[in-house]
Amino acid sequence: MSRKGRRALVAAAVAAATAVGATVIAVTATQAGAAQDQSAPGARALSPQQRAAELDRAGAEAAAAARDLGLGAKEKLVAKDVVVDNNGTRHVRYDRTYDGLPVVGGDLVLHRAADNRIAAVDRASTETITVPSVTPTIASTRAAALAPALTAENKDGAAKPELVVYAVNRKPVLAYRTTVEGGGAEVVVTDAASGVLLDRYEKRHKATGNGYHVGTVDISTSSGSGGYTLTDTTRGNTRVLDGNGGSENSPAARATAYTDADNVWGTGQLSNRQTIAVDAYYGLAKTWDFYKNAYGRNGIRNNGQGHTMYVHIGSGLLNAFYDDSCFCMVFGDGSSTNQNTPLTQIDVVGHEMTHGVTAATANLNYSGESGGLNESASDIFGTMVEFSAANPNDPADYYIGEKLRMPSGYFRRMDNPAADGNSLGCWRSTAGQVDVHYSSGIGNRWFYLASEGTGNKTIGGLPHVGGTCNSTTFAGIGRDKAAAVFYRALSTYMTSTTNYAGARTATLQAAADLYGTNSQERYLVSVAWAAVSVGTALPAPTTTTTRPTTTTSPTGPTTTTRPTTSVPTTTTVPPTGNAVTNGGFESGQTGWSESAVVTNSTQQTARSGSYYAWLLGNGRAASEAISQQVRVPSTGAPALRFWLKVTTQETGSTAYDVLRVQLNGTTAVTYSNANAGTAYVQRAVDLSAYRGQTVTIRFSGVEDAYLATNFLLDDVSVG
Repeated sequence: MSRKGRRALVAAAVAAATAVGATVIAVTATQAGAAQDQSAPGARALSPQQRAAELDRAGAEAAAAARDLGLGAKEKLVAKDVVVDNNGTRHVRYDRTYDGLPVVGGDLVLHRAADNRIAAVDRASTETITVPSVTPTIASTRAAALAPALTAENKDGAAKPELVVYAVNRKPVLAYRTTVEGGGAEVVVTDAASGVLLDRYEKRHKATGNGYHVGTVDISTSSGSGGYTLTDTTRGNTRVLDGNGGSENSPAARATAYTDADNVWGTGQLSNRQTIAVDAYYGLAKTWDFYKNAYGRNGIRNNGQGHTMYVHIGSGLLNAFYDDSCFCMVFGDGSSTNQNTPLTQIDVVGHEMTHGVTAATANLNYSGESGGLNESASDIFGTMVEFSAANPNDPADYYIGEKLRMPSGYFRRMDNPAADGNSLGCWRSTAGQVDVHYSSGIGNRWFYLASEGTGNKTIGGLPHVGGTCNSTTFAGIGRDKAAAVFYRALSTYMTSTTNYAGARTATLQAAADLYGTNSQERYLVSVAWAAVSVGTALPAPTTTTTRPTTTTSPTGPTTTTRPTTSVPTTTTVPPTGNAVTNGGFESGQTGWSESAVVTNSTQQTARSGSYYAWLLGNGRAASEAISQQVRVPSTGAPALRFWLKVTTQETGSTAYDVLRVQLNGTTAVTYSNANAGTAYVQRAVDLSAYRGQTVTIRFSGVEDAYLATNFLLDDVSVG
């Protein structure tokens, strides 16, 4: 079949293993947020022109947004990405600069309601961004000279320093971010005053694997005076080039275009250089189509622009990676370790392309727990691509690289990460110190359990073990729903410093957006996180499903170990004279929206009854809130009254952790760790200015990255 500008053809290609198998099915728009329902908050697909217009709008709003958020005069916001929901809500992702320098860890997501008011904000850092000076003590030439010795592998290549403000999980500091080439590329972050190492991580996202036969497949090519080329005009002019053994640091140096006279590519044998190009090209098309069909995403950066792939790179290179600086993907031919099997299987292509999607959205730092999440995201969506491709030569499963021809027989297992002897299957406090390819096991196992639930199964012909860290048993929500939840969390709520606890809260918000706050899906997402030792399960859902009116999620590292218990099924109506529904929380979350934990945990105490709202107390950077719309009485002297108990590990009178009481988004009063005491104290806010109006009352807490402060709320009333 021939069409203008493209060709459909038959091509033979090689492959030698199934890898990254995760049975993940593409999510339809209807499944992932009721796209036809304009009141539902699922994401709206944008054309490149619409996306460009939204980015222009976000850029025009940046200065005002910075003022509204209380940023300093030297801080600027730079629009990076926009997600627009069907109900008109916009989620605008901004990078930040300080006095013209990039702020690493300064990114944020601004959530605007349909009326353009700011409903919530997710920050990678809650610190005030300021440094004494942007003039470094150490010269850039000195930073370049010192950087190679600070790399994990003592690289000796060229070093390229960039002056930045570094604010990842710490007080901001002027720093050099230096890329060191040589046997790969590693980023070293050093203090610009002392030269002390602050962070280091691989710039390129690796996935070690082997090629496999995709068999005879259809691909779309382009034609010209010299014959056909591996350029896909239907997918943003993506293309595959022959690297001819060139360096992984300069893949374009020796690269040449593939051309063919008869438009039949490859032979299925590695002796033909076209064969693995077909594997890569096919995987690229399947990945592009998966994101397009499942989530309306138009390429890596959602702008319709294609990227370049290089195959046959290096000599004996057992590596594949995505590099955002060249907007390219690189694939080696393997080594003797894996019987010289090229790394061009479907799931590896999907894995690497997903690193690009992550870079274009949350941009998760490639170190610590956020680095493990970065790798896990690529494992999750790489396997989704493999399953959606439904290639008969590659039955899908939850084993990572079971045909990589590695000595172990597989590379990773999502169902049982610890089986490889290195990966983590349960979160622990030192997870951030583990190699990101191994800490990814926490997210991988969560995804498996959220999808499949517990119990032993055979999937793709292989045995799977659905064990947990807490000995619970439960059913999954299905692969399509679990993936839809994770994609929305990644693209809408996560920031560069999100850790596993932060991912939990982000996915809970995403599940609430897609399926409702009281949905079985949201509940089971929390159960799966608890099963890998990240947080606790939410109360089981009641029979009524509600959606939140605003959104919130963690800003940076967040940990919660607070228990939750089953919520009573009775409904509390406001007592006479009280406009608040369930002000004593004895009916659990009923009447309330957002993320704060309503609990009867005996770790803390209620003021009356058994239940209360417990905000913060994490000991890590976090933001939590709880809100309700109420009708303020039209007569008398109406007031908001509530009982508040504050306990803290902080000392002194400086406000490190705060709780804001907001009326329609305006802060009426603020409490902090400085208000700590041993008992509940009744507080009151005058509502005379709101007589006869419907008001959203919101208790919004923000905790810094260090010591914990608990804000306990009970017996809320308006009258």
